Amino acid sequence: MSAHTGRPGDGDLPSEPAQSDSSVGHPDTGATPAVRSSPRRFWSARRVPAVIVALLSLAAVGLLLYDVVSVRAGRPGMGWRRRLADELATRPLDNVWFIVGAAAAMALGLCLVLLAVTPGLRGLLPMRQLLGSGGTGEVRAGLDRRAVALILRDRAVRVSGVESARVDVGRRKIKARAQVHFRDLDEVRADLDAALGEAVEALGLARRPTLTVHVRRPKKGGR
Repeated sequence: MSAHTGRPGDGDLPSEPAQSDSSVGHPDTGATPAVRSSPRRFWSARRVPAVIVALLSLAAVGLLLYDVVSVRAGRPGMGWRRRLADELATRPLDNVWFIVGAAAAMALGLCLVLLAVTPGLRGLLPMRQLLGSGGTGEVRAGLDRRAVALILRDRAVRVSGVESARVDVGRRKIKARAQVHFRDLDEVRADLDAALGEAVEALGLARRPTLTVHVRRPKKGGR
C-alpha cells in the first residue's frame, strides 16, 4: 500500500509512508490530535492540456504575426487569410458552417473551463489531516483507490466462507461482492460488514465512504 503526500495545490505527489502525515507535530502525550473537518482534494497540474493549448496558441499567434509582418513589408498576405476575410465578410451569420464552428469553439471552451475549475485526480482518496498544537496541516496524504480496493478484497477473502470477492471503490461508495461456498449467507454478510468496516476505518480516510456488501452462492455447474 502506498500513500501520496503533498502540499495543497501541488501537482506532483511523491510517494511517502502514510504515517508520516500523522506523526508530525504530535508527540506521544496521550492527547487526541484534532482532525481537519473538511480536507481538500488533490488538484491535478494537467500539464498535457496546458502544453497543448500553449503550443496551439503559439502556432496561431506566430503564423498571424508572420503574415502581418509580411504585409507591412510590402508582400501580399497569405491566401488563407484573404479567403477567410472574404468568407467572414460575405457569408450570413446563420450559415451552417458558422453555426458548426461556433458550437465547436463553445464546446472546446467549456472543456477548458471544466478542466480549470475541477480538481481531477479522482483516483486519490484524501486521508485525514491530524492537527496538533504545532501542526500546520499543510502536508496531506492520499490513498490510491486501486490500492484500497486490493486491501479490502484481501480482507474480504479472509472471512470464513468467502470463496472469492470483488471490491469497487468510489469516492463516496464502496461496493463489495462475495461468493460464498459454505456457511449461511446472512452470517457471512454480517462478518463481511464488520471486517470491511474495520478495514475502512483503519485506512484513515478523510471522508468514510458508504459500504455496501452483497453475497451470493456460486452458480450451479461453475465456480
